[in-house]
Amino acid sequence: MVPKITSMAVAKPLCSVSCLLLSSSLVFVVSLLFFFSNSLTSDQNPRISLDTYQTGINVFVAELPRSLNYGLLDKYWSSSPDSRIPSDPDHPTRKTNSPKPEKYPPYPENPLIKQYSAEYWIMGDLETPPEKRTGSFAKRVFSESEADVVFVPFFATLSAEMELGNGKGSSFRKKSGNEDYQRQRQVLDFLRNTQAWKRSGGRDHVFVLTDPVAMWHVRQEIALSILLVVDFGGWFRQDSKSFNGTSLPERIEHTQVSVIKDVIVPYTHLLPRLDLSQNKRRHSLLYFKGAKHRHRGGLIREKLWDLLVDEHGIVMEEGFPNATGREQSIRGMRNSEFCLHPAGDTPTSCRLFDAIQSLCIPVIVSDNIELPFEGMIDYSEFSVFVSVSDALRPKWLANHLRNFSERDKETFRSRMAKGQSVFVYDNGKADGIGPIQHDGAVNHIWKKVQQKVPMVKEAVFRERRKPAGTSVPLRCQCI
Repeated sequence: MVPKITSMAVAKPLCSVSCLLLSSSLVFVVSLLFFFSNSLTSDQNPRISLDTYQTGINVFVAELPRSLNYGLLDKYWSSSPDSRIPSDPDHPTRKTNSPKPEKYPPYPENPLIKQYSAEYWIMGDLETPPEKRTGSFAKRVFSESEADVVFVPFFATLSAEMELGNGKGSSFRKKSGNEDYQRQRQVLDFLRNTQAWKRSGGRDHVFVLTDPVAMWHVRQEIALSILLVVDFGGWFRQDSKSFNGTSLPERIEHTQVSVIKDVIVPYTHLLPRLDLSQNKRRHSLLYFKGAKHRHRGGLIREKLWDLLVDEHGIVMEEGFPNATGREQSIRGMRNSEFCLHPAGDTPTSCRLFDAIQSLCIPVIVSDNIELPFEGMIDYSEFSVFVSVSDALRPKWLANHLRNFSERDKETFRSRMAKGQSVFVYDNGKADGIGPIQHDGAVNHIWKKVQQKVPMVKEAVFRERRKPAGTSVPLRCQCI
């Protein structure tokens, strides 16, 4: 006799299948909602929130003498005017009473130096009392064994610029009589005698080298360290024979730097921030202010200048945003839809970050450029990138920019406004001591440094297990 199948026996498996299908459908719908939610968030804001990352990075500050950081500022403020500029805002012609020495003196307002002031704001954050550092991504520790990295508190840029500003540019690369070299040597001699350096070979040490000539004489000795630089332009050895004046050489050899181990950081902007609500109608198509004649990759700038200077709606001005040029730059950038950013002596300059603060859409003409915080920021959402070959075609650039609609430009500016704070170092305190912006430049820098830590540890462990007496040639100066 064939057993009778009841309706109840069929119902259970049918229910299970239905429940499974329903659950799968819900998971699919939730996944779609999550995807679109993330897409919309990304479109609205070109940055990734620091909240999505880990809680912080442990930083030990090497115990260098004060004479190599804040003491260097004391020396700067009691020095003579900068010989390179006609009017030094930090050393006016009429002598006034010298300011009383402070524990944390202010950083120079001289634009040649201020643009490189990252070292001051990073150090100021680490010097701030713990109770005021609740928004800081870097957690200062006071034992080397607890640290992820060791921060080297040497104001390398200020040291180099003081040597150059004293009229010693011709002898800058010489060691004899060079006070900057003596300070570089003092830093390295101190670090090499610490257990932290001996343990890692300096790989986990962080140097702030925003000036292209900072630590010039000891670069080979810090080649394995984590370097915070504004770009790689001052670190390349170029084959001049392959340079034809229109583009960079096809082969560029890295001497010490690499995106694998180092961090690209922003210049300090020199122009004030313009809020999107204050934006007014812009009357110029494209604006540029700077020196026409540059070296190396900057030769492109001369050719662009000659092509654009007579174009309708394009303003090309020579100069640097010092006391008088600053106001001119503010007006020029706020009155123009686009701001030109060609290479100078190095691929980038503070001009790019002035444009962002002025809500002037950057037009970046470069085939070889590295930008701060890539991977966190998508620059294509608020900038126009143009190849050198296209930019040097007569009429091409102006026509290309005129093809952007008003809606396109409004979208660029809206996205730019949401990312302005990412490039801000200043915490509003004259001495640099105090809470920093949670979404500002200092926190983003430490987040990028944190990304390098696993590779640094791997390199340190590999070095430790090498048998005594063996030598493994470096494949590159990466890590």
